[in-house]
Amino acid sequence: MSEIKVTLPDGAVLELPRGVTVGEVALQIGPGLAKAAVAGRIDGGLVDLRLPLDRDVALQLVTTRDEAAGEVIRHSTEHVMADAVKRCFPDAQIDVGRTDHSEKYQYDFLVDEPFTPADLERIEKAMGEIIKEKVAFEREVVSRDEARRIFGDLGENLKVLRLDDIPEGEDITLYRHGDFVDLCRGPHVAHAGQIGAFSLLEVSGSYLRGDESGPKLQRIYGTAFASKKEMKAYRKRVEEAKERDHRRVGPELELFYLDPLSPGSPFYLPKGTAVYNGLIDLMRDLYRRHGYQEVMTPQLFRAELFQISGHYEKFHDDMFWFAGADEGEELGIKAMNCPGHCQLFRSRKRSYRELPLRLAEFSRLHRNERSGTLSGLTRVRSMAQDDAHIFCEPEQVGAEIGRASCRERV
Repeated sequence: MSEIKVTLPDGAVLELPRGVTVGEVALQIGPGLAKAAVAGRIDGGLVDLRLPLDRDVALQLVTTRDEAAGEVIRHSTEHVMADAVKRCFPDAQIDVGRTDHSEKYQYDFLVDEPFTPADLERIEKAMGEIIKEKVAFEREVVSRDEARRIFGDLGENLKVLRLDDIPEGEDITLYRHGDFVDLCRGPHVAHAGQIGAFSLLEVSGSYLRGDESGPKLQRIYGTAFASKKEMKAYRKRVEEAKERDHRRVGPELELFYLDPLSPGSPFYLPKGTAVYNGLIDLMRDLYRRHGYQEVMTPQLFRAELFQISGHYEKFHDDMFWFAGADEGEELGIKAMNCPGHCQLFRSRKRSYRELPLRLAEFSRLHRNERSGTLSGLTRVRSMAQDDAHIFCEPEQVGAEIGRASCRERV
């Protein structure tokens, strides 16, 4: 077939040549739409304006007025920021950006010295100049060898390493604007002029692939919107969120406090403990109502249990370990309830009459989170997880999933 059918949100169907791009579809509908479009949406996902269509699709054009446009604008501003960093610091190497552009963008850089506030001002100024140029974004599909040659010639050794993260058989796409090129899936705006307002927020340290033994990188965060009005509204939301931040409100209300001598392990004060126990009482009532039995399993297990469960191999670095009193004994502090509940279930022979058996537990869990990731009560090392496991026969699985997914007002 030489033509494909493109179905629009209003039900209209366009018959167009196979290989037509999303942007060309927008132009077919009208020049005004083509000018305002920043991306398309197919099967629920955002796609680039330069994407060629090779099959029948239902297509929605995303313009600067759509909320989803913000994600594309922030992603594109991310590239503008990397371009600006290279203009200001030619020897900087670029690692990767952010996958979630719902509110922010970011990039990691390998540089000789940490970025300073003055550096961020220079970068912002350079970004403004790039945006004023309204430089167009271009999409290019290349072979793995070609990509390796391009980034090798540019001295972008981190990008050459990142090529290994792309599965064999998957398209390798580059995006260019002006002289800047990066390894990226997109989507991106048609041109930088569609970035209405932007700001750099902060800089922090990071590590290549999150490995603390690897090179230390500098991460710059920022945000961007289609208009200054949206940026103003965002800043207002941020200020309001600071006022409600539980890390500030909790100590003020004498609910809990965090102590550097016990990182990631909150101290619950009397008022906070009353709230905590009230939540447990609520959950215990739901347990009784829905046929769960509360249990309590040990805090310490020999490494053998986690080796059997697979947690030892997959999560060893995320757990706390220490040597036991017996020679060669390795003990792990419980980071999850699953192995303990399975061990409890196999502690004796079970009858089918006992099934389904629903076990639940509130006991403390401890995880070896990196200090840089800790944040109030939302990312901790010590927690109580309202956790349950259901043991049942295969034919009972469907009913149990239905029970577990049924939401009840409490």
